[in-house]
Amino acid sequence: MRSVIFDMDGILFDTEKLCMDSWIAVADRHGLPDMEIVFPKCIGTNANDSKEIVLEAYGRDFDYDAFKVEASKWFWDYIDREGLPIKPGVKELLAWMKAENWEIGLASSTKRSSVLNCLEKAEILDYFKVVITGDMVEHSKPLPDIYLIACEKLGVDPRATYAIEDSPNGIRSAHAAGMFPLMVPDLIAPTDEMRELSTGIFKDLYEVQKYLAEVEE
Repeated sequence: MRSVIFDMDGILFDTEKLCMDSWIAVADRHGLPDMEIVFPKCIGTNANDSKEIVLEAYGRDFDYDAFKVEASKWFWDYIDREGLPIKPGVKELLAWMKAENWEIGLASSTKRSSVLNCLEKAEILDYFKVVITGDMVEHSKPLPDIYLIACEKLGVDPRATYAIEDSPNGIRSAHAAGMFPLMVPDLIAPTDEMRELSTGIFKDLYEVQKYLAEVEE
């Protein structure tokens, strides 16, 4: 089994916390309470599902689209100033997988333009044979659609493919697709449910590489 589908935010880049910071900053600017509670519910979901979560919290007349534009500007302004925060072990793991002839794909709930922008900035886009994003599916994680599409486009059997994820919604999605989910927790600590659904839980991508090198030798 030498096929893998990566999540992006919280796995390849430390952008999940950055995105949360952007939402909280804009919420504070407009006097919106409890964004630190609302945002985690959106982790791993696409724009459609995130919008429903936010509207449920703040009312159907809340201008979600304007909020997202403002938060996105905060997010990209930060990256322009400080650079894209790449997670430890990303380039080492991808280089090792390429050398070992792994089939590598990506399934992110983030919109395609942002995903490609991040991958290009980090100079790792060429590692991914397939990139499936949240705006390519009606409902993203925790439903399995995005992973099933990624496996189909990559030409691999989900039942013989790893998924590397940080969020509960991502783990649920990969498990529902019949994959082998490997969890590297980011903002949300693993629960008993995550331990049950995951093939393994690791502290970082270096541990993931060590594990895969051992089980796939």
